[in-house]
Amino acid sequence: MNKLQLLIVCAFFSSPMFGQREILYKQIDTVKLYLEIHSPVRMDKETQKPANVFFFGGGWQNGDRSHFAEQADYFSKRGLVCILADYRTESKHQTTPYVALQDAKSAMRYVRQNASKLGVDPNKIVASGGSAGGHLAAATSLIADYNDKNDDLSIDCKPNALLLFNPVIDNGPGGYGYERIGDNYKNFSPLHNIKRGAPPTLFLIGTEDRYIPVETAEYYQTVMEKVGSRCELRIYEGEKHGFFNYRFIDMFKETIHEADIFLQSLGYLNEEPKVEIN
Repeated sequence: MNKLQLLIVCAFFSSPMFGQREILYKQIDTVKLYLEIHSPVRMDKETQKPANVFFFGGGWQNGDRSHFAEQADYFSKRGLVCILADYRTESKHQTTPYVALQDAKSAMRYVRQNASKLGVDPNKIVASGGSAGGHLAAATSLIADYNDKNDDLSIDCKPNALLLFNPVIDNGPGGYGYERIGDNYKNFSPLHNIKRGAPPTLFLIGTEDRYIPVETAEYYQTVMEKVGSRCELRIYEGEKHGFFNYRFIDMFKETIHEADIFLQSLGYLNEEPKVEIN
């Protein structure tokens, strides 16, 4: 079987999204931030499932949670509780990247604190994201600072695994966003804060990405391995930034397949049910 082919049990877009609902997780004055929950179709109320929390890309400036709707749809059909998270952006809320990280950490804490209500295993929470959303996913696990003053810091915001789709993990000199971050990169850039205990990570990158050189991704993997953490790096020849999005269907299938295999290796997914991507 071609590894890009995922066998049919249910058609990917022919039926309504499973168990989709919206939960308010944070309010700042009049700004309301929501989590969009995609639960498996046969969700046993007594069973806790692994969760996958997705953070959208957009340079901390724009974007919305629909960015990973197709990935959430797929993985909810595979048996995960998938969660699309809002966070504040510059264009919509006139906020900084630091605020985006505060919100991402708040979202992770909300999911863990309310795991039983969401049907989530609090010890199997994946953070996923693309581009700036990949930065946020990685930063929830590696960055100690930038916590919302109203968060309960006794609740751990660190994910148990990471799926990073061309993440902007280097914010230092020469890296993405340095003109906005400046010397704060030292406590904001995931690449500069990898430490022992970093969660197992899948890192997906194209060779033609203009924001994240392959060499940076390889160095990230090297540092992860030096601290004793697993980091699987997948490099896609000729692919540009954003190559994993659904509109690039072949690469969407390929990256979904790699993420699926990675999550199986962690024991978060079984081989069944198979899901077809159309």
